Amino acid sequence: MPVTPRFHRTIFLSDTHLGSKPAKAEYLIDFLRYHDAETIYLVGDIVDGWRLRRSWHWPQAHNDVVQKLLRKARKGAKVIYIAGNHDEFLRAFQGVHFGGIVVADRAIHESADGQRFLVIHGDQFDAVVHNARWLANLGDRAYDVAIVINRLVSVFRRLLGRPYWSFSSWAKVKVKKAVQFISTFQNVLAQEARRLEVDGVICGHIHHAAMEDIDGVRYMNTGDWVESCTALVEGFDGRFEIITWASIAQAKEAASRSREDIVVEQPAEAA
Repeated sequence: MPVTPRFHRTIFLSDTHLGSKPAKAEYLIDFLRYHDAETIYLVGDIVDGWRLRRSWHWPQAHNDVVQKLLRKARKGAKVIYIAGNHDEFLRAFQGVHFGGIVVADRAIHESADGQRFLVIHGDQFDAVVHNARWLANLGDRAYDVAIVINRLVSVFRRLLGRPYWSFSSWAKVKVKKAVQFISTFQNVLAQEARRLEVDGVICGHIHHAAMEDIDGVRYMNTGDWVESCTALVEGFDGRFEIITWASIAQAKEAASRSREDIVVEQPAEAA
């Protein structure tokens, strides 16, 4: 499947969870191969410190993502790393540059059309993360189980020729309390943007990509690279869009497999 490279004004990525087994690092590398920008915001939970403390997992693909981002910084892209709750250890290094990547707790992004957006991971407004860390860790483990189920479902759907579908995302938005949590999270972030007198907020944390207007405040969530593989991008006209890369990557993989089958079959036909 041919994909045209795109150059954006800004790319926003969050919740890649490098260091965790569910992280779709190969998909992210593929996305970064075809997408570049003047400015790249890493909106938290890029490295999963929680998982790495439990057990070390750092395959080559995860290292390749880091190297890819460092290479973009060396080539002139402005890369800003907004720390999240899973990589909160970085909050002690605000303002420090690592290979051209600057660390921050939050930032104000001005779009091409002059709008101002608060860029923040969002865990600061999650009461569970701050008031009941043990419950947040329990939820993190439950999420791992959902990801395993998700992988099994994805395998069967691929065998049936069906497109990618996220069981864990579906389960989260179908459960009434999860829907309430997402709504509350969005409203609280919108209130913070209103308090700071900015036009909107760009965040991550809840793994639910969205672009919504909440009482005059624009709320945008980048999603994640564990299930949905989504990125928020800004064009040079100030327009924002969410790119879902999982379906594109799988289509490319399917096309590649088809080409391999043709190559294998050709000698037999010739004979």
